[in-house]
Amino acid sequence: MEGTNPVNKKLAVALSGGAVLVLALTGCGGSDDNEKLDSWAKEVCEGVQPQAKKIAAANAAIQKETSDSSTPAEVQKTDAKAFQDMSDAYKAMGATVQKAGPPDVDDGEKKQKDAVTELNGLSSSYASLRQQVEKLNTKDQAEFADGLKDIATELNKLSKSGSDALKTLEEGDVGKAMAKQPSCKSASATPSAAKG
Repeated sequence: MEGTNPVNKKLAVALSGGAVLVLALTGCGGSDDNEKLDSWAKEVCEGVQPQAKKIAAANAAIQKETSDSSTPAEVQKTDAKAFQDMSDAYKAMGATVQKAGPPDVDDGEKKQKDAVTELNGLSSSYASLRQQVEKLNTKDQAEFADGLKDIATELNKLSKSGSDALKTLEEGDVGKAMAKQPSCKSASATPSAAKG
């Protein structure tokens, strides 16, 4: 099983980069009073938190499956399920931000629209990775390892490119409002709580 292990580890590392994206949705510090914005932040945080947990759990599952004893078939099954879970979670986050409407800030509508587009794009990307994993040949160790390498490369790109619109959405007052929400605070604690 030695052949796929280093690749699996790469996959796990690439995935943990993806988790950072979710944590972009947590804001930090500040306490200006804007009830409309606070209400928006509460809705978004409460909708995002369960999805952040789902993504952290999917990351943890992939990292757990990267042990030497895992067969390609086991890795394939776990990865496919994890990618599907991530796809669903990002789609749900996009729906949450969409439903919450634009935040009550300058350019709120554009920021909201960009974030929804980005989250839906991530959802599609993870669905596509699931399809790629499912097509890998688990009977041939070397071929499987090569296929995983390609997927790890894609994941790396995803984790680097994914969070610009989310960061923009959370700049300034939006970030301050989100930082006050208990559900956003607990979302940021999720990955450390995930069992690896």
